[in-house]
Amino acid sequence: MSTDAKNDANSTPQKGDDLQATRRKIFDELTKIVDPEIGVSIMELELVDKVDINSGKVAVDLHLTSPFCPAVFGFKIAQDVRDNIYKLAGINEVKVQVSNHFMADAINKQVNESKYPAKAA
Repeated sequence: MSTDAKNDANSTPQKGDDLQATRRKIFDELTKIVDPEIGVSIMELELVDKVDINSGKVAVDLHLTSPFCPAVFGFKIAQDVRDNIYKLAGINEVKVQVSNHFMADAINKQVNESKYPAKAA
């Protein structure tokens, strides 16, 4: 996995301990998301390219297992990434950027324009 930890630390005014705790929670959520076609975590498959955290806003760059993997699975993975991270305390916005897929533009548009799920009370 090639996440840009230095960029994360420099791009946020959060305190270091708070940022690390938030990063841990985000990566815990990402680990729970599995590729529905093969049943393996997206973290184990190293599909997450970058995670940026900045004042409650999270941007996740990821790719899918192949440029032609079934689009329905790409939508599911991207939506799960966005929804699971958004539900975390202190996260106000999540943007997912899928790359290297024949339907990437459509996936990004649909997922990022969809309604956020309700947060736990």
